Amino acid sequence: MDSELDAAVRATDTDAAQARLSAVNKGYLSDDVFIQFFIPRSRYLPPRPPLINVGTFIRATAIDMLVDKWIQLFGRVQVVSLGAGSDTRFWRLSTAGKSKSLEHYVEIDFPENTARKAHSIRKNDALNRHLEDITIDQGGTALRSTQYSLIPLDLRNPPSIILAPLISSGLLKRSIPTLFLSECVFVYMPPAASDALVRWFGENFEIVGGTLYEMFGLTDEFGKVMRANLMVTSGVDAYQTLEAQSARYLQHDYTHATSITLKTVRRHYIPSAELQRIAFLEMLDEIEELDLVLDHYVLSWGVKVAPGSDDEVVRHAVSWGIDRVDDPANDKDELEEGEIQQDA
Repeated sequence: MDSELDAAVRATDTDAAQARLSAVNKGYLSDDVFIQFFIPRSRYLPPRPPLINVGTFIRATAIDMLVDKWIQLFGRVQVVSLGAGSDTRFWRLSTAGKSKSLEHYVEIDFPENTARKAHSIRKNDALNRHLEDITIDQGGTALRSTQYSLIPLDLRNPPSIILAPLISSGLLKRSIPTLFLSECVFVYMPPAASDALVRWFGENFEIVGGTLYEMFGLTDEFGKVMRANLMVTSGVDAYQTLEAQSARYLQHDYTHATSITLKTVRRHYIPSAELQRIAFLEMLDEIEELDLVLDHYVLSWGVKVAPGSDDEVVRHAVSWGIDRVDDPANDKDELEEGEIQQDA
């Protein structure tokens, strides 16, 4: 990837952070008092349109449910956030009383992004008071603490080289149930590089789960416009369907995989009380446009358990996911079109 495109990809974090701040300020997301500290002059940023606020809410709510369910099932876990950018999840988990469940939380991104984040953490008491024994190294681009680490890496490089030290140094433990997160990261990478990451996690931990959120199906007219605007690379081409999204796990011997569109998430996975609550926050006239956008984003998750694992562990692993809040027998056509579940 050339430096100009690298810069454009790094800038996507700014856009995502500002969208989240808008959703927080408008009342869509009530648990994030931390995002403001990662955005310069945050108080002066104008709100985003309702369509973006709703989309951000759906994305955030669904991923939160997956992470919370992982913690609920396994109790003591470690999390690796790939291309973490300005994500605030570690702090939100800490203030939600889940800090004791985190063996370690690792965030990885380009050094330009980690340097900005490390600086924000150091200068804001609201952030650094949740960390113990903070160490800054690698010229200010890396931050390490007892429970949280921020690491500068180019994820396009072989994980056997760049990620293996996380295990050999003891930062990550093979025996701890491990969840990796990727939000709009793999679409900016060559498919071989993202496949290598999925494979590496599956091969190096006894219990591993992966959660991916990204744009997909950009072959129709609307998708082509999205592709041009978002500057996605060939990383989006290999996984254009829900079946392909699930297969990216199964081809690396993951036990189970599920892929759903955000349109399906909105209609069948968000509690009706929440949908009613956000409906009163802003007037949203573009419901058809919202569905069209959400239909081009996928949320997928896969899980792998080492052979010979305890039966209870296996049951927990295959039960991981988010639950439909309506009768699956309803709207059968949409279920088949907007959700794919597959087993190895």
